[in-house]
Parts: sequence; C-alpha cells; structure tokens
Amino acid sequence: MEAVIRSTEEALRPRRLRRASPLRFRPWLPGAAWGDVMDARPMGGRFRAVRRITMAMIWTMLAIPVQAVLIRLPGRAKISFARTYHAVLCRLIGMKVQVVGSLSGVPSTLYVSNHSSWLDILVLGSVIDAAFVSKAEVGQWPGIGLVARLGRTVFVSRRRNHTGREAEEIQQRLATGDNIILFPEGTSNDGTRVLPFRSSFLAVAQNAQRVQPVSIVYDRLGGLPACRRDRPLFAWYGDMDIASHFWRIARRPGARATVLLHEPADPATFPDRKTLTAAASDVVAEGAALLRQNRPVEPLRLRPRGA
Repeated sequence: MEAVIRSTEEALRPRRLRRASPLRFRPWLPGAAWGDVMDARPMGGRFRAVRRITMAMIWTMLAIPVQAVLIRLPGRAKISFARTYHAVLCRLIGMKVQVVGSLSGVPSTLYVSNHSSWLDILVLGSVIDAAFVSKAEVGQWPGIGLVARLGRTVFVSRRRNHTGREAEEIQQRLATGDNIILFPEGTSNDGTRVLPFRSSFLAVAQNAQRVQPVSIVYDRLGGLPACRRDRPLFAWYGDMDIASHFWRIARRPGARATVLLHEPADPATFPDRKTLTAAASDVVAEGAALLRQNRPVEPLRLRPRGA
C-alpha cells in the first residue's frame, strides 16, 4: 500500500460530513411551560409542582371562609389565623423559614423590610403578626385581592389626592395597637441588592411605638447555599406574571428563607424621618448582604449614620 502525501493545509481540513444537514431534535412535550424539563439541567419535577400548587389552592379555599368569619369578630383570632395561614402555605410549597433575632413584642410596631418577591408576603406573614401595606392594584387581582383584603392589607395608590386618606388609615391601625409591615423600597427587585428606602413611606413612623428593620434573603435551594445565579429564581419583578413564577418555584426540591430581625428602636430618638429612613435602609442592606454571602449573622442596631 502506497502512502498518500498531502499538504499540511489539506491534512488539517476536516472531512466532509456524510449527512448533508445536522440532526435536529424537537421536544415531544408541547408548550413553552415544559421547556425547562428538556434542558440539560432539569429544574425539578412536574408532579411535585402540581401537588404543591393543588395543596396550596385547597388550603386557601378552606382558609377563606374561616378568615371571613374571624375578621368580623372582635379579638386577635383573625390576626393569629392569618399567621397560621401563611405558615402552612410556606410548608405546602416547600419553603422553610429560618428566623434570626426576636420580634419587638411592643404593640404598634412598624416593620420595614427589603422586598424582592411575592414570596416575602408568605414568609414574613408566617413570622410576624401584622398587616401589610400594598399597592392598590393588588386589591384588583382575581383571588389574590380577596386573600389580601381578608388579611387586613392596607392598599395605597399613587394618586396624590388619596395619599392623606391612606396615611390616616395606617395611623389609625397603629393607634389601635396593630403592627404594620412596610416595604420602603417601593418596588421589588432581582434580589441581589437592596434599593434605597424612600422617606415618604416612613411618614407614619411617628405614630409607631417601635420601628424594627427586617432583612429577608432566600439563601438555600435544594438543600445547598443559594448563589447569585439562583437569586432570579426567587425574585419577582418587572412584568413577570405570578402564575409562571409560582410554577418554577414549586418545581424545585426545596428552598429556605432567612428572616433577620434587627433590634427595634423608638422613632422618637431620631431627629426626623429622613434620618430614620437612612438608618433603617443601611441596617437592612447590611444584614441582607451578610445573608447573601452565607455568613453568620446577628441582629444589628438601628442608629443614625455616623453615630
């Protein structure tokens, strides 16, 4: 057999493929909702998601008539049941909650927290006996609006002619001893940072007996520490719809949220609301940064900048 001598350029040239066109694969499951099943790294089980969502819906349907009766009765039963509802719902969707620190324990406490997802409502609602402050649009959402109203949520709008009336409602709630949970960022984000707090949201702080900053971070996913790549899975912002976001969360094997309760402070010890807002924003951001780094944390003290 004779050797065939070829040039270096010819020897390095790849052989022509026998197939004229490359292979193309199509997923056998229709629809974009199933696309992540066919990815190289599946994002969890469909049956797990169906089970969790079904159980969450059944629990909600059972809880609605109970809360509808309790909200018309005197006493704190409606407040305690709302906390139970959120705690059970977290368990049903596979969300574990870890709490670091202790609650204020003083009536009329204003809790200020960072905000990255609708999951914050479930997590904080399972820890704190308080009513939320939410944008008015939430009250118009089918189903969710009803649950929010039964949870005694205070709805606020962006209309200036309604601002005074809504502030008075929050002040009345605080005056009667209710606790309020507020998200002073004014919007949710991607979960990788804490936006500066808006001082206008803390205009009602003067009516509170205590102000307690809260940092919340989703720091476990599938039993492992959550990294920066995992933050968008929990975050709900922009034009995301809640149904598809809930589906993606429910498919994962398990998650954990850590709630860091910082030391409460008397708002009267701060000269003005801007100073209080800046101090609360710094404390919440610092606590959230430590949680995202999976470092040991402890409650931080609320103090003016430079003090």
